[in-house]
Amino acid sequence: MGSGIVRLGLVQMSCTLDPAENMRKAVAGIREAAAKGANIVCLQELFRSQYFCQTEDHDHFALAEPIPGPSTETLGPVAAELGVVIVASLFEKRAEGLYHNTAAVIDADGRYLGKYRKMHIPDDPRYYEKFYFTPGDLGFRAWDTKFGRIGVLVCWDQWYPEAARLTAMSGAQILFYPTAIGWLPSERAEHGEQQQAAWETIQRSHGIANGVYVCSVNRVGHEGAPPPDGIEFWGGSFVSDPGGRILVKGGTGEEVLVADVDLGEVDVSRTHWPFLRDRRIDAYAELTKRYLD
Repeated sequence: MGSGIVRLGLVQMSCTLDPAENMRKAVAGIREAAAKGANIVCLQELFRSQYFCQTEDHDHFALAEPIPGPSTETLGPVAAELGVVIVASLFEKRAEGLYHNTAAVIDADGRYLGKYRKMHIPDDPRYYEKFYFTPGDLGFRAWDTKFGRIGVLVCWDQWYPEAARLTAMSGAQILFYPTAIGWLPSERAEHGEQQQAAWETIQRSHGIANGVYVCSVNRVGHEGAPPPDGIEFWGGSFVSDPGGRILVKGGTGEEVLVADVDLGEVDVSRTHWPFLRDRRIDAYAELTKRYLD
């Protein structure tokens, strides 16, 4: 496990309909983060495209690619040139008719370390992900990078304490959450503030319960049909520490954020708040059931 100070970079951006343009913008964001001293840079969920899951359209499957594949081949040299770790959320084509929402991890020397396939797949108004994505089958993982041991979860995973716990139990010191979440414009006035607060609170609580840093990177801008339809992505990307304190937080526009995290605080937090020690693993077997009738 890593130790010492690590600087995290968060690239919060809007997306166009042109994947090549989005990749160029993402690489520019990575370069900006590196220029600010970032060691690990995380991109938002499905950064190569607009959030296409608002509709069920077979044409969108053309956006998918193998992993490793073209995007990792583009980002690997960038990582090596800048000496940064990159977390990149991509639309994976595993085989004909088999697709995943996947995050690739690239080390600071440009090596592709592996991937995480999103485990929890939502199906809500304008979030029709079950049409596109097969649930992940690689489990909850962590990777040793040049700058520390990191775990990656994706968007809807962020609501599940089990996902955060198992990733932390695999040794992750930082949980990265590439994200695409926003308001339905017609609901914002009544529910917007509560929805964003709940999203932030649940992730900060995972950091507290597991003694880890949390880095959540969201997109910005209105996508899809004009208001009152479509989705208004709220940004608000943030980093929180093992005590749940916000270290940096974005607004509703495009920006590249950085935050310093002290990986030594993971050990301090877990020693003084020994939640892992006091878990009653002998009493949790029923968690594998759907519901206790």
